[in-house]
Amino acid sequence: MSKAIRIHAHGGPEVLTYEDADPGQPGAGQILIRHTAIGLNFIDVYHRSGLYPPPGGFPLVPGGEAAGVVLGVGKGVEWLKPGDRIAYAVTTGAYAQERVIDASRVVKVPDGISDEQAAAMMLKGMTAEYLLRRTFKVKAGDTILFHAAAGGVGLILGQWARYLGATVIGTASSSDKIELAKEHGFDHVINYKEQDFVAGVAAITDGRKCDVVYDSVGNDTFPASLDCLRPLGMFVSFGQSSGPIPPFSMSLLAQKGSLFATRPTLFVYNAKREDLEASAAALFEVVLSGAVKIKINQRYALKDVGRAHSDLEGRRTTGTTILIP
Repeated sequence: MSKAIRIHAHGGPEVLTYEDADPGQPGAGQILIRHTAIGLNFIDVYHRSGLYPPPGGFPLVPGGEAAGVVLGVGKGVEWLKPGDRIAYAVTTGAYAQERVIDASRVVKVPDGISDEQAAAMMLKGMTAEYLLRRTFKVKAGDTILFHAAAGGVGLILGQWARYLGATVIGTASSSDKIELAKEHGFDHVINYKEQDFVAGVAAITDGRKCDVVYDSVGNDTFPASLDCLRPLGMFVSFGQSSGPIPPFSMSLLAQKGSLFATRPTLFVYNAKREDLEASAAALFEVVLSGAVKIKINQRYALKDVGRAHSDLEGRRTTGTTILIP
């Protein structure tokens, strides 16, 4: 019998239970997958804790990204066959040894990229892709600020932004994380526990500030992030690891320099199949070229996912973490 992690009520890591779970057989347009590696992301914590309502209610199998091998295909799926290597980033359902999923949501993994790399980079890497190439089209000469530079998205985005020719500024909470971020494309990293990051950005840029701020931290970095932007700059809030940004008046954006602000999500950006394919192709290209390297810093057995969540929430992890079914 296949195993999966289920939650039956919101709570701490202790609500993650390792249970028997029959994945069923693929219907029309679906495939059956055997996972070989599963990604760990902060959105999994949000679903577990209740910060984000669980899609479909309880019981819920969390997890949004994974890689694996096709075991079976349903009617109408002609571009995949058993044995093909695939990967995906969706909303939930990845914390399982096997699962059924819509074929339209997966992409083939090219030669040269391992299953572990694919599982570690789909959600985080395609997040970096839309942030850099679509939400704000970063170009050579731009200056960007990215909070949580040593996190999973940060370590990919830092390398990619450097590849695009931007000056990349980050924030991190310790000397180890600062060094890690600098090894992954960041030109400057501010220890936000020791220095006011607004003053740090002003000093680094000689007062010119940044073209865009990418923020997945939320409450702890707002509204200070707005003070890091040049007039007409863009504030991009794509997560809230420290809690949600409190309600604010739109006039604040005018006061800070006629700023733009957006709250994007990967699943809207890649809702169309053609956008998903283009996003994954761009990600695979920069990884295969060597411009972006995917390093896995932590591995946990799937059954130990509670400990993985505790370490993630306690900021005891860096970069990318995967679960092994």
